[in-house]
Amino acid sequence: MSATSKKTGRVSVPQLRARKGLEPIVCLTAYTTPMAQRLDEHCDLLLVGDSLGMVVYGMESTLAVTVDMMVNHGKAVMRGSQNACVVVDLPFGSYQGSKEQAFQTASHILAETGCAAVKLEGGAEMAETIEFLNARGVPVMAHIGLMPQQVNTMGGFKSQGRGDDAAQKMITDAKAVAKAGAFCVVVEGTVEGVARQITETIDIPTIGIGASVACDGQVLVTEDILGLFSDFTPKFVKRYANLGDSVSEAVGKYAEEVRTRKFPSDEHCFGIAKKGNLRAV
Repeated sequence: MSATSKKTGRVSVPQLRARKGLEPIVCLTAYTTPMAQRLDEHCDLLLVGDSLGMVVYGMESTLAVTVDMMVNHGKAVMRGSQNACVVVDLPFGSYQGSKEQAFQTASHILAETGCAAVKLEGGAEMAETIEFLNARGVPVMAHIGLMPQQVNTMGGFKSQGRGDDAAQKMITDAKAVAKAGAFCVVVEGTVEGVARQITETIDIPTIGIGASVACDGQVLVTEDILGLFSDFTPKFVKRYANLGDSVSEAVGKYAEEVRTRKFPSDEHCFGIAKKGNLRAV
């Protein structure tokens, strides 16, 4: 069932899992209530990504994002949506220490926000944690390939899967997270052929971002596709609007009217007497 079909409630984790090889899954990031309200009818899945650290807070990476930030933005997105499945990222340092730490963080986020699942980064090394969470009622969306939380060890935001060894590692990671019980996996910044092979190999949906059209779904940062985030534009982003320019133009007009006292006019003020009426309204 697609997000644009008639709904009887939120898209569920089992429904997304069952979409493997069928209709592509539409996913975008959301961080606020107003944006979630506008995305909800079009998306199957809304991801409250730790990318909010860069997009909303102006951080240089996602590493300083906190659990409290994720909870607050998760609540905001849940308030603004009623149809899409909502998944919230586990931030850096909140789950890698142990599977018990991961459960404590994940269960806290699920309980506080009401979201359906959490997302964590990592392949084979996180398989035991994914299995531990899944067995305790925490659905997990995995994330392999380019992993922003590992930007320092990866040496920057570089495409993944180049060369036989790197490609094989990614395929091994994909198989490991699928076997561990992840209901889907984000494949980010990965050469097309490897992402395609992963999609054809594992039995859970792949959600591509800078990967392959063959993936079972796609995700992008909403502010990127709308032209609202201009610090940098990744190669894999397609810009569907340039709202940043529209915002700048609108604010410029507002500033000009304030400075020339054209705004506010009588129609925007209270207590202005109507023409022919001596009494203020």
